[in-house]
Amino acid sequence: MVSEKVEVKSEAGLHARPASNFVNTAQRYKSDVKLTVNNKTVDGKSILGILSLGIAKGTEIEITVSGPDEQEALAALIPVVQS
Repeated sequence: MVSEKVEVKSEAGLHARPASNFVNTAQRYKSDVKLTVNNKTVDGKSILGILSLGIAKGTEIEITVSGPDEQEALAALIPVVQS
């Protein structure tokens, strides 16, 4: 299992389009992806789960990935949040 805390840089936060990009990227990997914000954790492959967090610009989120391709998945997901 690998994890990293990342600050959301998108002006719109992690809402519709950025959340969709995150989910699409996460679904390319076999590993489980979780997002944690303020002690609430959701499935990183679920757009509804991500949208339920209401993540705004400047929010620090923790991305946790576990599975056979966890390093590659985490490396691919961080730029999605930071762009």
